Amino acid sequence: MLNYNGELLAFNEVKITPNNRAFNYGDSIFETIKILNGKVVFWEDHYFRLMASMRMLRMKIPIEFTLEFLEKEIVKTIESLEQKNNLRARLTIFRKDGGFYTPNSNEVDYLIEVKEIKSQLKDSYSLDLYKDFYVNSGYLSTVKSNNKLINTLASIYANENDLDNCILLNERKGVVEVTNANIFLIKDDVVKTPSLEEGCLRGIMRKKVIEMLSKNEEFTLEETSITPFEIQKADEVFITNSILGIQPVTNYRKKVFKTDISMKLQASLKIMEITGK
Repeated sequence: MLNYNGELLAFNEVKITPNNRAFNYGDSIFETIKILNGKVVFWEDHYFRLMASMRMLRMKIPIEFTLEFLEKEIVKTIESLEQKNNLRARLTIFRKDGGFYTPNSNEVDYLIEVKEIKSQLKDSYSLDLYKDFYVNSGYLSTVKSNNKLINTLASIYANENDLDNCILLNERKGVVEVTNANIFLIKDDVVKTPSLEEGCLRGIMRKKVIEMLSKNEEFTLEETSITPFEIQKADEVFITNSILGIQPVTNYRKKVFKTDISMKLQASLKIMEITGK
């Protein structure tokens, strides 16, 4: 079942017209949200990122789009399914039909889709650079929009080269993220992750890991620019997203990484997901 503007519909009942702006112009944003035991994980963080993105893209936020309203719509969609555990919800917001580059309206529609989580953490995880195209640095790239061509091409490249993922670079050749997650590296007692100015997604798991590390006196956290050379020299590398949580990276080209600290952070994050704290 899909939730289209509050109405539960079968897949073949949802009518997307040729004038749909998400289809024609990528004029849309989305949130990918983990569901554990029927609970929407870190919903408040997702909600405020969604609202900030809508404001940045000059979408008109409906008065009913409260924290409680959208959570109820997600839960309503979950309850229409037989399987209610270990799920992922995708909430997509797109401007209403009409117009060319200039929309006829800034009002929005929404679509909620819920599926079973099939991706799992891996014991072995390999990365390499994707250098055919670059992510633009700057804050527009931090928005979780439907325009994901570079991520798609890099994912195809990874698949063709027997990699688990690829590192995306910006026009300055700085590390940005991987195709579906933020990236962190550990060297001695310093943990680095690309700053938002580099063009990385304003990830929810990125935010949670930064919060964890900021309270840990063993490490110094730096949101900064990172070169590919620094990845080669790192002790550990891990990636983060809302579905996987923390995935340790084991291989980058000929480099083999340790995973001790990454695994400890992974365990701490799982407790946060369950307790919400």
